[in-house]
Amino acid sequence: MKKDVHPTYGPVVFRDVAAGFSFLTRSTLAGHTPAGPGRPTATVAWSDGHTYPVIDVEVSSASHPFWTGSSRVVDTAGRVEKVRRRYGKAGA
Repeated sequence: MKKDVHPTYGPVVFRDVAAGFSFLTRSTLAGHTPAGPGRPTATVAWSDGHTYPVIDVEVSSASHPFWTGSSRVVDTAGRVEKVRRRYGKAGA
């Protein structure tokens, strides 16, 4: 590999703020790169005693409706009624 071209690859903790779920994995966000976002400033002490950079995410497999099995109910009848109220009834 060429030197100084590839980003540093190392351990990072991703923390799901919605579900309170964290997992340790490896990512290119672990290192300092001149072109990229750089190393996260926040850190967390993991159960193995080491301190790792942490990245907070909004959605992960622990909170995504597809993976958790909880579906969101979409009120389609309410949408139709809203359009009818706004634009009036169609037809004469």
